Amino acid sequence: MERTLAIIKPDAVAGGHVGAILQRVESGGFALRGMRLVRLTRAEAEGFYAVHRDRPFFDSLTAFMSSGPAIVLALEADDAIRRWRELMGSTDPAKAAPGSLRREFGSSIERNATHGSDAPETAATELGYFFRGVELG
Repeated sequence: MERTLAIIKPDAVAGGHVGAILQRVESGGFALRGMRLVRLTRAEAEGFYAVHRDRPFFDSLTAFMSSGPAIVLALEADDAIRRWRELMGSTDPAKAAPGSLRREFGSSIERNATHGSDAPETAATELGYFFRGVELG
């Protein structure tokens, strides 16, 4: 079993897509091991996305991620990281596979409805960022 962090981003929360995304999580065979509603401060968003600090999109990304509530999830399944990334689809919703979350709920590369860890080491760090000191089921 493997764990990954998933985020339902502010655009998907504001758009009323939380229930539909959670239904896809469950029907996709993921076990929900933790869930929190968060409203990131700009500093928290900057800390989470620090790996992108030197990228041109860093300021707009952290402004967006701190613009409204988001849902952070700890998901568990066999091959969870790859499977969640497949369910999310390509970063660019226009290039994402039909039926993927980003194709269905995203509107741009930045406002693409969901986030997911890209490797086991990243997942461990990201889960610790949002679930530090929390026992995951």
